[in-house]
Amino acid sequence: MTAAITSTSPKGRAFIEGHEGNPLTCYLDPVGIPTIGRGFTMRSAAVRRALAKIGITKLIPGKTKLTAAQSDAVFIEVLAAEFEPAVVKKSPDNRQQHELDAGVSAIFNLGVGAMDWQWAKLWRKGEKDQAADYLGTHYNTAGGKKLPGLVRRRKEEAILFKLGVYSGVGEGVPRTAVERAPSRPDPVVKEAQAILSAKGFNPGAIDGWMGEKTAAAVKAYQRVHPHLVADGVIGSATLAQLRRDAVATKEAVQEGAGSLLGSGTAAWAMGLPWVWIAAIVTIIVLSIFVYRKRDVIARRFNTLLGREVPV
Repeated sequence: MTAAITSTSPKGRAFIEGHEGNPLTCYLDPVGIPTIGRGFTMRSAAVRRALAKIGITKLIPGKTKLTAAQSDAVFIEVLAAEFEPAVVKKSPDNRQQHELDAGVSAIFNLGVGAMDWQWAKLWRKGEKDQAADYLGTHYNTAGGKKLPGLVRRRKEEAILFKLGVYSGVGEGVPRTAVERAPSRPDPVVKEAQAILSAKGFNPGAIDGWMGEKTAAAVKAYQRVHPHLVADGVIGSATLAQLRRDAVATKEAVQEGAGSLLGSGTAAWAMGLPWVWIAAIVTIIVLSIFVYRKRDVIARRFNTLLGREVPV
């Protein structure tokens, strides 16, 4: 009788790292959570314990650092202590290696509670195809917003779970400038190009090619975010900041529109001049925007005062 599979394979660990990256200086993820290494956050009890062993009790963006060896050790310890047991406990004993690897990747990103969600219930019932399909089409939002990176990750985890194919775009792999266009557009680069263009940094054509013009736009973007290294490379920290800027702008516009209607109507009902109404609405919209980006503003001041290092 074959022993049940209980640990992530080397290919499975590489699959997770390909999505998480391995920044050795703490940064903020797309929804503002301090993150370091292979997606380590203080939301995980196992991460907190592993980091405490090396003297880290708080993740401070731009300041907390790991060595490559420390990140490797924490990764192995955290998988064995929290995520692998969670999958083993709530999956069939006849699980295949690629199924466990896909499950560990999913809950490493979503949290161990995801083993109680619908996709895992289908897996336990033996409905593997349905479980894969459900995983591939759900759980792709953060902060209430659908993120392209999560959409891709869920689809790639579903393919791994269903077919055993360790593929993917390598979400966490840094993108550097290349001389020739790729045979297929890089979706991560294409996403970054779209955000850069919307933010006023011209990356050239939005074609998924990390060419010199896109690299120059990335470097210009990084220069106005002092906590980023201005190297023209799309790494995990830069990609997270791009996504956070995109979400913050969208929220400011949406909430600003609501404020315009609500406060404008109220001010009109009180008989205030339209100049006053416009000023009130402008203040509200700016306040929302500043609130959404308060961490970036704080880090700019910290950088100027020498309290932070770039990531």
